[in-house]
Amino acid sequence: MQSLAAISDPTRRRIVELLAVRDRTAGELVEAFDVSAPAISQHLNVLREAGLVVSRAEGQSRIQSINPAGFDPLVAWLEKTRSVWSRRLDALERELLADDAAKAGKSAKKPMPASKSKTNARKPVRSSTPKKT
Repeated sequence: MQSLAAISDPTRRRIVELLAVRDRTAGELVEAFDVSAPAISQHLNVLREAGLVVSRAEGQSRIQSINPAGFDPLVAWLEKTRSVWSRRLDALERELLADDAAKAGKSAKKPMPASKSKTNARKPVRSSTPKKT
């Protein structure tokens, strides 16, 4: 999945976030980062190749914008993965609840040991010898 690889880089993720707010020229994107114009250009090429960003010419400027359709395969993969994890986590929750219920049932049947019972707690023994001062 090329789109996932494309957004694995933090600079490219930030470019996508900026373009999600509004379309920008490459120059505007360069100003938002501490990297060179050629580096931003390479990042934009990766995003374009992945289908996440499109460019259009307006006069002498090339305007960069998000391609919403480019995110469809990524969204589909995320939904499928979420569904799998949801089922697994639901099953885990059921097991944990059943385990808790089983433990609660066992502890209700067992008498509390004398050493842990508050009514049978021993009082501290006081020494009969006086303290030295």
